[in-house]
Parts: sequence; structure tokens; C-alpha cells
Amino acid sequence: MKICIVGGGPAGLYFAILMKQLDPSQEITILERDGPNDTFGWGIVFSDQTFGYLESSDAPSFTRIVESCQTWDNVDIVHHGEKVSIHGNRFSGIARLAFLNILHARCRELGVDVRFGTNITDRTQLPPHDLLVGADGANSLLRQWFSDGLRPTIDRRKNRYIWLGTPRLFHGLTLTFHATEAGPFASHAYKFSETASTFIVECAEETWARAELEGKSGEETCAYLEEVFADDLHGEPLLTNNFVRWINFPLVKNQHWQDGNVVLLGDALHTAHFSIGSGTKLALEDAIALAQAFEANPRIDAALPAFERARKAIVDRLQDAAESSLVWFEQMGDYLHLPPLPFAYEAMTRSGRVDREKLRKRDPKFVAAYERGAANDD
Repeated sequence: MKICIVGGGPAGLYFAILMKQLDPSQEITILERDGPNDTFGWGIVFSDQTFGYLESSDAPSFTRIVESCQTWDNVDIVHHGEKVSIHGNRFSGIARLAFLNILHARCRELGVDVRFGTNITDRTQLPPHDLLVGADGANSLLRQWFSDGLRPTIDRRKNRYIWLGTPRLFHGLTLTFHATEAGPFASHAYKFSETASTFIVECAEETWARAELEGKSGEETCAYLEEVFADDLHGEPLLTNNFVRWINFPLVKNQHWQDGNVVLLGDALHTAHFSIGSGTKLALEDAIALAQAFEANPRIDAALPAFERARKAIVDRLQDAAESSLVWFEQMGDYLHLPPLPFAYEAMTRSGRVDREKLRKRDPKFVAAYERGAANDD
């Protein structure tokens, strides 16, 4: 089988690795617009569950990924200048570029043809193929080409966000909230190496407008946000990685996941808000599920529908949870009046995936403190 994959992100690379393992004779070509050392963003985060899937799917890449990771078990929520820590949440962070380079190397070892600097703008540029995989991100061109069959919807949400970095190390997944004259700001921060952390800033469209952030340079944007989060950055700067853009999160869904010999993976197929850290997780698990569908039945007309049947309900549930989390952040101003402990409880249960009993298993001391406070309020 000849497989053409458009997009060299986690979904496309990992699917190529798994399909080469399944049958080394398959001809697999990945067409990637950017170079091998270009990346937008800073670090990505995984849960222990995702790591389990990676270990069982491709041990060589898993070993290299683990060696490059930072790990922690705490979520820290900072509100009114007070930090509340909730433990029992196992996460690992890794630089996005380091992660991609590990997958690049693994593809080379297995004989995958990865063509960097290849910007596909027309179907005539595609090499001969039996299977066409769209792994080209939230703004997928393949999704546009086959929209009649795939029936996509894209809902651009209310809040604006920007993906920054900082030398300040956040030893845990840290959610920080500040009320300003312009309106409330939130940051999502976590370390991904021994020297740097991801620092995503989110705010309402109205806050962004009142803060006059439109048209600001990277230096001006960082200077403004360094003042908002001065108490949290401890004098360290914010960094732009030469990419400065405030984005309205695109909530991507597709009524159908495949059309003939075409299938989508990762953000091209579905997006999940970064507040639950699941975009890369979903991409990798898509790749695993699609490879498993081909392992069970190598015929394209059987494997693609089987992939959709196996994954769609799972993804729908996670997208629902991510959307609940997204809406909570859109409405975060409604909760800022709360004291730090009940505010932290609201933040931890925002997606609906974690209730009080799940929290109790993870961190009984946190739940006990919350319940004591609630009882005193009564």
C-alpha cells in the first residue's frame, strides 16, 4: 500500500511509524510544510495513561520520549495571590520540538520518506497513493478539499489566547488568575525542560480589546503580560519564539471521519481545548487506533469505517469535557469572587470529568480542606 500523509505533526509521524512496523514494505510519504527544526509552541504535556499507550505501541520512541520529559503530580491554582496545590495528577512535559525530532528519527530508522519544506497547495502535487491521510492541523487543507464528504464544522470561540514561553520554571501544571482594570487574565504554565516552561495566556475578547493588545509587537505584548503576571514570573521574561499571534480557539468537528480513501487525524479531525491538555494525546491515540484498524483488516474500505466506529464515541466524550472546560474559562470572571480554596475546587471540576470522589482519591487532604471550609460557610 502507498500511503501519503499531509502534515508532519504528532498524528502523521506516529501513524507512519506504526504502519511501517505493521508492514515494512508499505511506501509511506509524509509531506510537511515546515523544516525539521521549525515548531510553533513550546512544550506539550501527557498523562500517564497516554504514556502507557505509547510504550505498548512503539517502545523505542517511548524510551527516548521518557528520557526527555519533566514529570510532576501537582496542579497548582493561584488566585488572589494564594497557591492551592492538588496532588495525585500524574503528568509529563516535553519540548514540542524535542518530541517531534524523536519521531523524525524513528521515521528515518523505519524508512518513512519525510519531505520537509513541502507546502502542498493543490491536489496535483500529491504523489501516487492508495491512502491519503490529512494530519495537517486545525486549519487543514485536506479537510477543505473533501469537505462535501467529511462535513466539518469550525466554531471559533470567544476567548483569545497566546502561546508563550519563559525561563521561569513552574513545577506543576499551574493555572494563575489575575483581575486587572482591563478584565481577568488566566495563564496555563508548566515546565517542559530543565530551563523553560510553556506559558499560555488567555482572556476574553473584551479584555483583550480594553488592554489594547491588537497590533502590539511581540516585545510589547510580552512587556504588558509581564506586568500582569509579575508576581508569578519572579522577574523572568516571557518569550515569543518568533511567533506572536492572539488566537480564538477553533473547535473543530467532522460529521464523517473518512471519505473514500481519505481519512483525517489529530487537529484536522477534532480539537480539544488546551486547558485539559489533550490535543497531542488525541492525535497519538488516533494514530494508534487507525493502525490497529488496518492490522485487523488491511483493506482501506474496511479499516477506515472501523477506525471511526472505534474512536468516535471516545473522542466525542473528550471533546464534550474539553468544551465544558473551555466555557468555564470563557466565564472565569463569574468565579473570581470566590476565596482561593472553593475557587480551586471549581477549577478542578470544571470539565465534568473529575468529580469530588475522583478528587478525593487523588488528594484526600485537598477535598477534606474544601469540605471543612464549605461546612463552616454553612
